[in-house]
Amino acid sequence: MNFSMKIMALLFAISVLPFSAAAQEQEETLLLTGSISGRVINSSTREPLPAANVVVIGTSFGAATDLDGVFTISQLPVGVYSVRASVIGYQAEVISDVVVSTSRPAQLTFALIQMDLELDEVTVTAGYFRTSPATPVSTIVQGNEEIRRSPGSFEDVVRAISILPGVAQAEGGRNDLIVRGGAPSENLYIVDNIEVPNINHFGTQGAAGGPTSYINLDFVDNVSFSTGGFGARYGDRLSSVMTINLRNGRMDRVGGKATISATQFGINLEGPVNENGSFLFSARRSYLDFIFKAAGFGFVPEYWDFLGRTEYRLSDHDRLTVLGILALDNVRLFNETAEQRYNNSRILSSDQTQFTGGASWQHLFGSGFVTTTLGQSIVRYNFGQQDWNTDYENDEIVIDDIFRNNSLEHETSLRSDITMQLTRRTEFSFGVQGKAIRFIADVELDTIVDAYGETLYTDAYFDTVSYKASAYAQISHRFSYLRWTVGGRFDYFNMIENPVAFSPRVSVSYPLTPHTNLNASFGQYYQSPSNIWLVAYPENRNLDYIGVNQVIAGFDHLFRDDSRMSLELFYKDYFDYPTSLLRPYLVMANTGAGYGGVDEGFASFGLDPLSSGGEGWARGFEISLQKRLSDSRWYGLFSLSYTESMFTALDGEERPGAYDQRWIMNFGGGFIPNENWEFAAKFRFATGKPYTPYNPDGTKSVINYFGERVDANHSLDLRADRRWYFPNWVLIGYIDVQNVYAFESNSPPQWDYRNMRVDEESSITILPSIGISVEF
Repeated sequence: MNFSMKIMALLFAISVLPFSAAAQEQEETLLLTGSISGRVINSSTREPLPAANVVVIGTSFGAATDLDGVFTISQLPVGVYSVRASVIGYQAEVISDVVVSTSRPAQLTFALIQMDLELDEVTVTAGYFRTSPATPVSTIVQGNEEIRRSPGSFEDVVRAISILPGVAQAEGGRNDLIVRGGAPSENLYIVDNIEVPNINHFGTQGAAGGPTSYINLDFVDNVSFSTGGFGARYGDRLSSVMTINLRNGRMDRVGGKATISATQFGINLEGPVNENGSFLFSARRSYLDFIFKAAGFGFVPEYWDFLGRTEYRLSDHDRLTVLGILALDNVRLFNETAEQRYNNSRILSSDQTQFTGGASWQHLFGSGFVTTTLGQSIVRYNFGQQDWNTDYENDEIVIDDIFRNNSLEHETSLRSDITMQLTRRTEFSFGVQGKAIRFIADVELDTIVDAYGETLYTDAYFDTVSYKASAYAQISHRFSYLRWTVGGRFDYFNMIENPVAFSPRVSVSYPLTPHTNLNASFGQYYQSPSNIWLVAYPENRNLDYIGVNQVIAGFDHLFRDDSRMSLELFYKDYFDYPTSLLRPYLVMANTGAGYGGVDEGFASFGLDPLSSGGEGWARGFEISLQKRLSDSRWYGLFSLSYTESMFTALDGEERPGAYDQRWIMNFGGGFIPNENWEFAAKFRFATGKPYTPYNPDGTKSVINYFGERVDANHSLDLRADRRWYFPNWVLIGYIDVQNVYAFESNSPPQWDYRNMRVDEESSITILPSIGISVEF
């Protein structure tokens, strides 16, 4: 039995044990009920909206908000519902996928957008689709349940959004997001208003990928993901912004959740601190180390992560939130056999410690609110890679360390953002941010010759404190039916040649009919080079900001309140992209995905002398059709994307980008027949990305750089969820099967140096996963 079959069998066996011991279906005839509580507020000022009408769609249950905008709906039969909030003068909003259970109250926050009374009859009522005047294009908001039940995502915040239009996966089993042809390093992550360098375990330094996220989905309220056209508030990234909003802890009593799945187990706790505050806490550990050891692997990854959060109401106008997240990653290598020693030489091992935390204070002042956030992020990397050689005298494989990278990135940030509603038609926001970054890197690469015949060597130590600053302003106004938003931001980074960049941005939205909007945006975006790129050579500190001009145009149409279609066209013009002086075909836009290491010539670490001479472009279109869960019991999302990306390095040759997957088609959907069962499916098709073929002797030729493509990949994932409701607690089980019809995925070939041929070993095909949770 090969490694793939071993790990599949062990995952299934370990997962099924707790599930087989679960309680049998409850047969009580007693009607079990739960409750929904929450607040209705003004989206621009965060002031409570009293006398708002909150109804559970398809039922007779409802409530009105009190003077504090608070509502409670009790004695609601368990199940999954959609809830609508409305008040005169505001656009109604619907939150779907609201799970009412016996274990804890469902908590909702409706942030309603104020409207002109005289224009209500011609304004699109999005209902089930959350909108923002500042981001009329390329933005989708997903709730907790939509992410949790996505097949094949392992309840991972990042992996679940890979089905959205414009998003490609660089490599199966990883969270390296490729957004509209951009590199994995071009994506910004924000958790509770704190910028996070990377939200994945075993992350890639200088980029933002990894195999799995360390954000506990149980504590996520919603995720807003923008694939372009985002407003002036966000900077230092070129392609996307993912904003993760965590929920508050329950206020009725202390409760929690215990979970065991195919890859990890964990415990959650939450409850009130007093009448004005609540807390959240979770601890999770993988048991991949047990699985990998049992399967005979020579490398064993293991991780822990911890999350703590508290929210406290200081007064009617002031709230304080404190957040701390710690992720501990470790890879152990066992070089006991020749096979293990050779396999381990292909692995870039990584021990990492990541901490993100901070405090946010929100103050309401009548016409708006101000949010001030003090944030900290600390990431310690310890990378290493070994090389192998044959000891012919003793007929065995021996290994030597060839790469070592010990780095520390410590970032302290302070930002303040103010949003004001100047009139019913006008919203104004501005903010400032400052960062101090302590960066230490000790990097050593022994002399090696890569597949292209280039000699690589690095021995560098870098210890510095650098500074970043930014300021932005943005105004959104409606002239008659036309809504426009214009803004700009300044960014400053003292470590590069031209430390100041200005980014103008504008977006417009026009309702053709009460159900159809025309949307467009134009913007300039700048991103500073990754810290690790500045280490190897002094000239790397003379790099410029990486820049891109983006143009987006399209429309969206509501077939009904819960069903929407959108079409968008986009064009991205990249300039001043770092490119290698040593390897003149290499642009850093083509790095950052996967685990890197010797097979890619350690390119993602920027160990070459670099200059800002690269350029490129990406263009394409996206079509999406989405049906939210509503009074009907099914939901679905279909997306079709075409993206073409080309980059030019110092040699002047225009070549396809490393992540140039032209066609991507996704479908995800499901059916909820009753309060106990859920069924979901996800199908994905993507044409192959470029790669450079090997010559018969295991070398590569620059003339063939990205000259061939892997074949198309496709897969079908299925998931079934079952809930057993009991008084005051719930038992939840799921079965998730990836790649149901066992398609052997295509990926760029690797070279087998022992046998001097292309490695033909296939990847894992079908992968079942079973998990069980007890919520109390």
